Amino acid sequence: MEWLTNPESLIALLTLTILEIVLGIDNIIFISILSGKLPKEQQNKARLTGLALAMVMRILLLFSIVWIMKLTLPLFAVFGKEISGRDLILIGGGLFLLAKSTFEIHDKLEGEEHTKASKVVKSFANVIVQIMLLDIVFSLDSVITAVGMAQELMIMILAVVIAVGVMMVSAKSISDFVEKHPTVKMLALSFLLLIGFSLIAEGLGQHIPKGYIYFAMAFSVFVEMLNLKMKSKRNPVELRNRFAEKN
Repeated sequence: MEWLTNPESLIALLTLTILEIVLGIDNIIFISILSGKLPKEQQNKARLTGLALAMVMRILLLFSIVWIMKLTLPLFAVFGKEISGRDLILIGGGLFLLAKSTFEIHDKLEGEEHTKASKVVKSFANVIVQIMLLDIVFSLDSVITAVGMAQELMIMILAVVIAVGVMMVSAKSISDFVEKHPTVKMLALSFLLLIGFSLIAEGLGQHIPKGYIYFAMAFSVFVEMLNLKMKSKRNPVELRNRFAEKN
């Protein structure tokens, strides 16, 4: 535990914790959208269960660092491009995200009548299984980042625990906000499309700097916040006008 008195180790812990939280934002969005398919009383339980599973999975993967590093070794080559186990997981996860997001967007665009007609009640177990599948992809990316940034296993584990704790506290607020505003939900689904595409590109060896992706997401959120602010100011005026017309 000598790292506790080492300033460099504490800075590494703080930096890694912030990075883990940033990397976990897409995980929260995905869990929020999936848990929204469940009855109201089960949604919070699904969110917390999904995040707890993500934390356990990341810690187990951290204890399997040797195996993780082997995942980056080439398994075979396609058209001269070497493919590793990590690449296969990223490509598979990206395809799953693209398919899931496309289906959800199509469902929203078809309208409420189509949604009611085609709606299938999701079981709690079904949602948790889907969350676990994506947790594997998100956890792998997170763990490889942790291994590249810190040398002490305890620092990595502590950063993961703190980051997931922060996500657990904020998950309900984020989910409620996304559910309350349909345009924000559509924006979140678009983010998942972007993340899915970036995962596939990463698996195929085309590295897209995370900074570009997060800047695009942050800028989109900023524009959407302006739209919501403008809408909230406009609604009272419209109500007053309608009331005046009736009278």
